[in-house]
Amino acid sequence: MKNFATDAFFFTRAQQFVVLTARHAIPTPFSRFEFAAAGGLMSYGSNADEYHRLAGVYAGRILKGEKPGDLPIQLPTKFELVINLTMVRALGLTVPATLLARADEVIE
Repeated sequence: MKNFATDAFFFTRAQQFVVLTARHAIPTPFSRFEFAAAGGLMSYGSNADEYHRLAGVYAGRILKGEKPGDLPIQLPTKFELVINLTMVRALGLTVPATLLARADEVIE
């Protein structure tokens, strides 16, 4: 299995990577929901909306006079598992029922 990075190069080409992994029958987990929504096998990662919200909070604190170097580093606390059953079937895979039950979203 391969996992694609979440930088802008990969993110802006989500559809191309999904098509290539399907064409070559490579089961590929992604770290962003958008890849699974575009037809990828699955994704597991933090929610990008949460990153944006935290950035806004940080910007607000800096604008109120706090020093950026004094602000704590925050890591994501919520991770989401999305499974695309269409791709699971196309690749001839079986996903255990326990994993499907734990998924935050299952795309039919």
